[in-house]
Amino acid sequence: MNAQAPMPQDPQVIVSNGFGRFILRLAAAEAGRRGALAAYITAAYPTERLARMMRSTGLDCFLSCPRSSLFVSRPLSRRCMITRRSPLALPNSSNPGALSRLGGTISTSQARAHRSRWISCFAVSSRQDDDAPADLLSRGVMNKSTRLIEWLPRLSEARVLCVGDVMLDRFVYGHVERISPEAPIPILTISRQATTVGGAGNVARNLSALGTKVNLFGAIGADSVGAEAVDVLSNDSAVTLSLTTDPSRPTTVKTRFIAGVQQLLRTDDEDSSPLADTLLSGLSKNLEAAMESGDYGALILSDYGKGVLSEAVIAQAISAARAAGLPVIVDPKGTDYTRYRGASLLTPNRRELAEAARHPVDSDDEAEAAARILLETCGVEAVIATRGPRGMSVVTADGCVHLPALAREVFDVSGAGDTVVATVAAGLAAGLALTDAAQLANVAAGIVVAKVGTAVVCADELGDALGRAPGLGAKFLGRNDVVDRVAQWRARGLSVGFTNGCFDLVHPGHISLIEQASAACDRLVVALNNDASVARLKGPERPVQPEAARGRVIASLAGVDAVVLFAEDTPRELIEIIRPDVLVKGADYAAEEVVGGDFVTAYGGQIVLAELVDGFSTTDTISRISS
Repeated sequence: MNAQAPMPQDPQVIVSNGFGRFILRLAAAEAGRRGALAAYITAAYPTERLARMMRSTGLDCFLSCPRSSLFVSRPLSRRCMITRRSPLALPNSSNPGALSRLGGTISTSQARAHRSRWISCFAVSSRQDDDAPADLLSRGVMNKSTRLIEWLPRLSEARVLCVGDVMLDRFVYGHVERISPEAPIPILTISRQATTVGGAGNVARNLSALGTKVNLFGAIGADSVGAEAVDVLSNDSAVTLSLTTDPSRPTTVKTRFIAGVQQLLRTDDEDSSPLADTLLSGLSKNLEAAMESGDYGALILSDYGKGVLSEAVIAQAISAARAAGLPVIVDPKGTDYTRYRGASLLTPNRRELAEAARHPVDSDDEAEAAARILLETCGVEAVIATRGPRGMSVVTADGCVHLPALAREVFDVSGAGDTVVATVAAGLAAGLALTDAAQLANVAAGIVVAKVGTAVVCADELGDALGRAPGLGAKFLGRNDVVDRVAQWRARGLSVGFTNGCFDLVHPGHISLIEQASAACDRLVVALNNDASVARLKGPERPVQPEAARGRVIASLAGVDAVVLFAEDTPRELIEIIRPDVLVKGADYAAEEVVGGDFVTAYGGQIVLAELVDGFSTTDTISRISS
């Protein structure tokens, strides 16, 4: 091909591995937001319709169609050309080859310098400035992705029993700006605190997040901490509580002090001695009765060594589960795993595997050998070893599968083992084969370690990571979740913007506000007044659309990365929690009138007043409809 478009001097490049109306709109939106000049798109079979769509974007679009014999050897227009060339190499690819561009090349270093952006038709629709494809399909590590996606709805039909040590996890967040004059230690200025359940309680939360119903057996103290743990769990309708109260011991509470995303210190308040025999006997009888009911598909033993899972309780639980035909998944503790004899599956991490097998685990072969030692000496059927950056190894008597680590960033491994155990158990209870359940758990582990604190993974996140057509559920966040998400973005060097409103009947003025807010930052949080707040501000006839509908509409916009509800009249409390880099409001406000503006500018943040679009108002629209 001789005809060539002029090479832009300093383009940002949009790279896509799919082609269609959705992916084209996404590419165009991203290019427009970032001022990109070119799109490089790979597709198998170009058509005139697709060519027209390409021309309509206003981008320099170059479509690579390596398998098609129907290719055009001339520019379709000044800004659109189709070429029969090999698929484009990714900027981050280990392939040293250059990106093909109409007889010229863009080197890997140039592509990185231009901040090339991978957009996949299988990926999450929210913006992603990643050094790797967002979807797992394109990474070539999930050869059963489609089938796993199809299994996700079945997780909500599964029921799991979980027995183990229930505890409370407290997180004290803040920032460090100086060292104490009293000792060489950092001074943490506390900005917020969060509380959730840990241990077996976190396993239950993870099961619930997947949609799986769980009956949780364990013990708490007759104290305020135990009552707080019960309150947290009672708010989850998927969790049934079968907890024993021991007035002679405190409920275990772990407190973590965190600056940014860096954990500084953890304190444990606990009594790890065994529970009284009478309490353990009652717990075992109730657990056995639940297994005999036939309502459950798997049993989890979540052993944190805090006194619930004595050797007698473990032996009775495994025996009853085997009699009921239930797989037993064990998150082990200690170094003597013979106490779990008869279990279906052990899930040690890398350190635990090495210590229990007394064998090195650095390489894949060493990890497999160590796992086989446990199979032979402990009388279990399988071992899933979580090995951090080395991935996950699934070892049975018949073979071994090594799954690569999928996490692009690791911020906090707190509770990651709970996520793996819960996902495997949910998968087995739903009928998945062990290797499939392990693949699902591997994806979940890659998601959860990128979160801050004792976190969970929901089914929507799994679906998006596996390559399902993206849903909007992952954008809806609670207050604690949005703070964690913001911390993850900041750890990647991304700026965070914030805007808010009722967004009752979305009109072009709202769209313009979102577009301008999105252009001012890397990630945009939109705070939405809940229904009660709207009614107070606008009158009892409002909102016209309930909060769920309003949130769904806003979340569907490409420039929105998170949606969070607030019940107050103003979002000031949210602003103080999130601490946005950019606060965006309409230009009908003066800068000094913007709620939270004084707070944001005090720490160096920026206020952006978005230009208004004349002639559009929700109130006026409602009035015209009424008249």
